[in-house]
Amino acid sequence: MGETVIPLADLRYAAAVPAIPAQAIPATGLLADALGRPLRDLRISVTDRCNFRCSYCMPKEIFDRDYVFLPQTSLLSFEEITRLARIFVAHGVQKIRLTGGEPLLRKGLEALVAMLAALRTPDGAPLDITLTTNGSVLARKAAALKAAGLQRVTVSLDGLDDAVFRRMNDVDFPVADVLAGIAAAHAAGLGPIKVNMVVKRGTNDQEIVPMARFFRTHFDGRIVLRFIEYMDVGASNGWRMDEVLPSAEVLQRLQAAFADAPLRPLDPTVPGETAARWAYADGGGEVGLISSVTQAFCSDCNRARLSTEGKLFLCLFATCGHDLRALLRNGASDGDITSALAAVWAGRDDRYSELRAGQAPAPATGARRVEMHYIGG
Repeated sequence: MGETVIPLADLRYAAAVPAIPAQAIPATGLLADALGRPLRDLRISVTDRCNFRCSYCMPKEIFDRDYVFLPQTSLLSFEEITRLARIFVAHGVQKIRLTGGEPLLRKGLEALVAMLAALRTPDGAPLDITLTTNGSVLARKAAALKAAGLQRVTVSLDGLDDAVFRRMNDVDFPVADVLAGIAAAHAAGLGPIKVNMVVKRGTNDQEIVPMARFFRTHFDGRIVLRFIEYMDVGASNGWRMDEVLPSAEVLQRLQAAFADAPLRPLDPTVPGETAARWAYADGGGEVGLISSVTQAFCSDCNRARLSTEGKLFLCLFATCGHDLRALLRNGASDGDITSALAAVWAGRDDRYSELRAGQAPAPATGARRVEMHYIGG
């Protein structure tokens, strides 16, 4: 019998195969972790590849042409993703976000969207199916994604100035093409559309007000612009605290620029929402502030993340995962996986950002935090 060769890329992050409890744990939709947090949001990375090389996520000096990405055989198939998603939904998941890498680089993604859109919660409600994209190919895909059952999209856009944007994506991609993608998504009815801007002090913070002004006056003011504090995800982006622009300062700049229509706080739309919501007093739209560094929201985090090759991560800042693909491909039944997942989530006590706020927690010796392109934001 020949030896099994496991690609090096497959071993990049440690992951133990979850134990199957001796006594079955049925799905009740009420699963809670060790801190009482429910499981409501599943983020599924469908590829670890991206056509951008943003410095805060996939810096070109590391993710160059010699970088070894996961081989196709390692990736979960659409059928495997859907099988796991069905089990997560039975445990209480109501929202599924497809992410990457750049998810629209995964061939035939519309078929996966249709499969996930057919799932129903235990009480028969459809899921909230959404997708995060850099917008580079969205203009070509928006209509097909909507037809397949995608409800809305979030587009990453870190500036309107073309020179700033090209410098940040580091592949000389024009901002006009991303705006065309947003326009196509808007026309297709993928909404409400959210636009995420990662703010890095000294790099693109001068784009805060122009971005706000643009989205107040375009697309009928219906696009929600969200400003995200530059995060210390992974270990390859050279993160420094002095490059973080606190959300409080972003809000100050916006209030000064739009003093004639000051921003007023809104209530969260759902429990565990990551963004603090604000609306212009004149009805000119909404902005969000995601303060993942200065105002941790671990206390009500209800998100799980499934990597491209089926590793479950319980925190964006995790150093290791749980290998669900091994269960799938070693013949575990749905009941076995349901019980194993319940046991894993019940033991979850992750709260990295809260701990960082007091004193930066260091990963265990030899461990490294998972990279954003591998499990999505």
